[in-house]
Amino acid sequence: MRKYITIFIGLLLIAFGAYVYYDLSNKKKRQRPQKRQVAPTVFIKNVTNTTVPVKVVESGRLVAKNRIDLFAEVQGVMEPTGKEFKPGVYYRKGEVIVRIRDDDFYANLQAQKSNLQNLITSILPDLRLDFPEAYKKWDDYIKHFDMDKPIAPLPEPTTEKEKYFITGRNIYTTYYNTKNLEIVLAKYNLRAPFSGVLTEALVNPGTLVRPGQKLGEFIDPSVYEMEVAVNKSLLPALKVGKKVEVRDMDNPRKVWYGKIVRINGKVDRATQTIKVYVELRGDDLKEGMYLEAVMSGNPIENAIEIPRNLLVEESKVFVVRDSVLQLADVKPVFYHEKTVIIKGLKDGEMMLSGIVPGAYPGMEVKIYDGKKQGS
Repeated sequence: MRKYITIFIGLLLIAFGAYVYYDLSNKKKRQRPQKRQVAPTVFIKNVTNTTVPVKVVESGRLVAKNRIDLFAEVQGVMEPTGKEFKPGVYYRKGEVIVRIRDDDFYANLQAQKSNLQNLITSILPDLRLDFPEAYKKWDDYIKHFDMDKPIAPLPEPTTEKEKYFITGRNIYTTYYNTKNLEIVLAKYNLRAPFSGVLTEALVNPGTLVRPGQKLGEFIDPSVYEMEVAVNKSLLPALKVGKKVEVRDMDNPRKVWYGKIVRINGKVDRATQTIKVYVELRGDDLKEGMYLEAVMSGNPIENAIEIPRNLLVEESKVFVVRDSVLQLADVKPVFYHEKTVIIKGLKDGEMMLSGIVPGAYPGMEVKIYDGKKQGS
């Protein structure tokens, strides 16, 4: 009996399963809703070609226009002066910056001066007899001979005979040897050729310095030069004497005005740029500062200026025609850091003023009409 009950239940389950399958297979399948294509809203800029001014911003480093490296031409022990030989110390024009002990050399010079004085004195009797017309000038020369002052130029000979007589007494040779010693003696004291500041000091008083040794660096802090590299296309607009605005990269509100003083005659082959030198004066300027120079070029006619990121493939931009995006060919004329000046678009054309993600030619778009961007 239990066997027949089991078989009956199994048949019922099979029948129920067949019914459910048949019922589900006859039901209509639900159709998936079709995805609606929504045209993205874009911002446009109405093209108006105008004359676009060209301004180039280039950075450069300040260097003192008047600067010298201090080198020793003689040997000796460095002596202290009235001021410390330290960076930042100010010297007026003509002040001694470096003094080197010259006692031995000075004594040698004085001995040479005395020798010259003796030679001239020894020829005076002969001059009085043989060259009476020349005696007075040589006598006056020896009377005014001062051992503590630089030797004066020798009197000019009146005749060839007088010249040969003076030459034969070895006076000219002794004079020029003495003059040479005076020139060398002056090198024991390095004087400031202009008023300025010591920016580098490599020795201290008491140090033995040798010929050719660098002692320091001296600059004039009142006038500087800035070297900037500009594109060769800007060259026609640059002239010596042209005013240039210079500003601090860290503080754009700080502005100085300089002028172009030199333009290099050679174009860099690798970068196609040319070096321009701007002269600058100002109390807040220091050597080594990096500044930005703003230079004006020739304005470009019948063009517009757009952000550089709107360029597609370096020579195309997206425009909207009949609510469809299209690529229009343009000619980039001048590149700035963030913008580019282009030609090739007609007045009234609608170009994208911002990037549209996934934009492609033929894409349908909707122009934002709530607040169109002006040209």
